[in-house]
Amino acid sequence: VQLVESGGGMVQPGGSLRLSCAASGFTFSNYGMNWVRQAPGKGPEWVSSINTYGSTYYADSVKGRFIIARDNAKNTLYLQMNSLKPEDTALYYCARPVGTGQYDYWGQGTQVTVSS
Repeated sequence: VQLVESGGGMVQPGGSLRLSCAASGFTFSNYGMNWVRQAPGKGPEWVSSINTYGSTYYADSVKGRFIIARDNAKNTLYLQMNSLKPEDTALYYCARPVGTGQYDYWGQGTQVTVSS
């Protein structure tokens, strides 16, 4: 199993970024997937989930600003991040969940920095 994130970078407040997570080594369409972030000095924070049916879920802190999506034909998970705030600064991971708050595989992460 391999999860490889990309798309991070530095952006000004109010800007947008689109993260991607390329999955391999398993049948991507059979699994729900999550985005999790970790800010400096803090623990991991769940951001968003998408299940195998395409139903989506968001943390209150990102609801209305972030959009999670998946392309099963490309084995890729996405996170469209709009109206970014400095508090969104973190290392963003895609992760395969095995239960509530538990994951069996993580990517290496992609850094998102929101700063003026």
